[in-house]
Amino acid sequence: MTPEELYAKIAQSDALIVRSATKVTRQVFEAAKGKLKVVGRAGVGVDNVDLAAATEYGCLVVNAPTANTVAAAEHGIALMCALSRNVAQADASMKAGKWERNKYVGVSLVDKTLAIMGFGKVGGEVARRARGLGMTVIAYDPYASEEKARAVGVKLVTLDEALASGDFFSLHMPLTPGTKKMFNDAAFAKMKKGARIMNVARGGVIDDEALARALDAGIVAAAALDVFEEEPPKFEGHPLIGRPNVVCTPHLGASTTEAQEGVSTEVAEAVIDALQGKLSSTAVNAPLVSAEVLKELAPFVTLAEGLGKAAVTLVADQGFTDINVCYSSPRGDDLDTRLLRAMIIKGILEQITTANVNIVNADLLAKNRGLRISEVTIRTEGSDVLSSLSVALGTSKSTFSAAVDKTGRIYVEGSVKNGTPYLEKIGGFDVELAMQGSVLLCRQRDQPGIVGNVGMALAKGSINISFMTVCRTSRNEEAIMAIGIDDEPNAETLDDIRKVKGVQELAIFKD
Repeated sequence: MTPEELYAKIAQSDALIVRSATKVTRQVFEAAKGKLKVVGRAGVGVDNVDLAAATEYGCLVVNAPTANTVAAAEHGIALMCALSRNVAQADASMKAGKWERNKYVGVSLVDKTLAIMGFGKVGGEVARRARGLGMTVIAYDPYASEEKARAVGVKLVTLDEALASGDFFSLHMPLTPGTKKMFNDAAFAKMKKGARIMNVARGGVIDDEALARALDAGIVAAAALDVFEEEPPKFEGHPLIGRPNVVCTPHLGASTTEAQEGVSTEVAEAVIDALQGKLSSTAVNAPLVSAEVLKELAPFVTLAEGLGKAAVTLVADQGFTDINVCYSSPRGDDLDTRLLRAMIIKGILEQITTANVNIVNADLLAKNRGLRISEVTIRTEGSDVLSSLSVALGTSKSTFSAAVDKTGRIYVEGSVKNGTPYLEKIGGFDVELAMQGSVLLCRQRDQPGIVGNVGMALAKGSINISFMTVCRTSRNEEAIMAIGIDDEPNAETLDDIRKVKGVQELAIFKD
């Protein structure tokens, strides 16, 4: 069907189900003239659907994110078995008329340690199957639940522990700014010699050139790749595809008959639910909010997302389970917190996953991550919808120790002033930071010269300062300095700041 044919027929349709090849553009929604109620994407990715236009025209977009979980896990196990016994290489040798038994001696899986990097749905299914093969399974995921891991006999560890302990590595993390080229020269240098790595996640999490060097050095004995940074990849000159110790498949993780049927069923059920007026747990865009309510909540929505983002930015190399939210509002228990809660979850999860979080799916996504969210509303005086909002994460392991309050939680609090959201408390320190742009946080001793020397270090690095504020516990004691910066400092500039006498630690909040 051509785009023109789709435009002609869409105005007669209540629902549209597509795969990745069909582009559902703004023109499609305009041609629907309000008739189209739901678009179903038979698969996970929704890059081919204009989500902003869908929301603008009141059309729900749903996908099918779970039906291919087992298929992807099975493919990861298949690649691990192929690597351990040189299956692909031995097959190629036989087809070339050779009998090379001694050349393709493999290694056993039993009693080996499998490090699962990214302990989500697929990672959990891989763990279950690897345990059945007699493997010791550990997992690195700073946002995974200890309870979920224990339930399948998996031990959560730090990144360095995983790299040092793993015999096999199964990659299942999303591609985010924090995971892009996570497996680089520094990561490979921490691995045991002879490690094996399987990637059925996203191509961009591995630095291809670094993996090639690790293979040359024998640090990595073999690799299996189902995904590539560019798909299809450029075969000529690719640093990995032509290597004899690298097994490659063309993104087959979800390619089973059962998975394809499951995706079809899942998306069809989601579309039917939407047409019946039910809220779908697989919705990827938020339902329309009335203009009046949106106008009233707009600054508080921004505050909620910003606090969630700020809190999770401060989490160190360890997971958390509990999220405690406190709303101070003149409306007391009459305050509808669903949208605000969803935006807090959005701020947290969208820093660590590729999920599209909205009021429909926020609670489900949080539950799937093993997160427990508790909310308290305190009635206050005033006329605003919300006097203040706080978010506390149940962990004391922070990249910025001053963010941990007296109860051992990472704590942030904020409010809205004249329509602008402000961060007003970090841990036990009172601050006043407009939640716009990037902010450099500096924990320090309260002593002369620090402000000037830190400013000089930033100037040396050509970093412009938009504002600066200092909060201290008492004279000559601990203090926090918050500096608004127009650009993110490079590693050299941050090292210069750390060398300033009295500076104890740094953290950066990004808009």
